[in-house]
Amino acid sequence: MKVIRFAIFVSVSFAFAGGVLAGDIPGYPDDVTGYDPREVALLPPFCPYTAEFRNHVPGGDNRAEMDRWYATMGPGFGAMHHYCWGLMKTNRALLLARTPQSKRFYLGASIGEFDYVITNVQPDFVMLPEILTRKGQNLIRLGKNREGLEQLQRAIELKSDYWPPYAALSDYYKSQGDLAKARGFLEKALAIAPDAKPLTTRLAELDSANTTKKPAKKAPADSN
Repeated sequence: MKVIRFAIFVSVSFAFAGGVLAGDIPGYPDDVTGYDPREVALLPPFCPYTAEFRNHVPGGDNRAEMDRWYATMGPGFGAMHHYCWGLMKTNRALLLARTPQSKRFYLGASIGEFDYVITNVQPDFVMLPEILTRKGQNLIRLGKNREGLEQLQRAIELKSDYWPPYAALSDYYKSQGDLAKARGFLEKALAIAPDAKPLTTRLAELDSANTTKKPAKKAPADSN
């Protein structure tokens, strides 16, 4: 009984915290849909056809589109509404939150959404490397660096020719001042996708960071 009461307390407390912190988001959505239509517009094109979203998004009940995405992703598509929620909460943290507390709340909430999909799909699910990458990035943003790096490495192990986790690792090591390691991961990403704009931009920034301006040497004093 104590365990049940504690679980109820935690659930209610979490919901209350979410409601309070939601006030930090300008134009926070109503209680019917749980999100603003503009938030859905920022999500991948499959999200409107996932469970929970399809009943609130115009055209989301399009059976042909639902079937198309199930054919593309397989049975795991049935859990992908949680990935869409995780992305939405990430966007709230990075784009809309006005306080550090609100940002941390939404980043933390995104992890649970990503974990739901990770736990409920097959190990060869086509979207798993992407989900692990997103989870790893948010763990690092939460200061859980070791856990975040593990998720990024796991994404690489699942799909070695998927460049985003390499880029995320490069970003991390650059933030730590380890430019050599940052370049190493970036070069691996560029070997996979040499023309990817996000990678070429990172390379230019890394080259700029590596360029240190040395003060001009003074001319030797005239001995005469």
